[in-house]
Amino acid sequence: MINTFPKLETERLVLRQLKISDNKAIKFLRSDKVVNTYIKRQKTNTLEDANKFIAKIHKGIEEQILWHWCITIKGDPRLVGTICLWNLSEDRKTAEVGYDLHPKSQGKGIMNEALHCVLEFGFGTLNIDVIEAFTHHSNESSKNLLSKNNFQYIEGRKDEDNLDNIIFTVHKSQHSNS
Repeated sequence: MINTFPKLETERLVLRQLKISDNKAIKFLRSDKVVNTYIKRQKTNTLEDANKFIAKIHKGIEEQILWHWCITIKGDPRLVGTICLWNLSEDRKTAEVGYDLHPKSQGKGIMNEALHCVLEFGFGTLNIDVIEAFTHHSNESSKNLLSKNNFQYIEGRKDEDNLDNIIFTVHKSQHSNS
């Protein structure tokens, strides 16, 4: 068990816990048409919806059934994206990674840096063996990001909740520390 929520840092980023004051940014990320082009999820259309989402995340963190970070640039506390480990297997050896990023922050290597950091945490601190990613078959940016981080496409495996998704996995032994 981890007693306090881990703030993670990279060269450029701070990955911190979600706060209620992030509700406007969460509303944007979870309702914006560009951000959600390839994501099939319930939209967060109001600040009340965003507050409920934040409460749900806090409950999941308390129960240690998920880890959800706000991605911020060092020196600027504003949320530019989120990344999470969730959907943990019963034995806590497999988890799913999910992420989203504000369009103005895309194409700058931010998500690659955040993903690498979260993989380190998942494999090192949580001792997860396999991390999965479900991404839309047409989301080239996400597929490239996953490939850069040693995820392998699992041919023939289906996401029963969204048949447009394809599934990638990376094993602890495949993850590069570089």
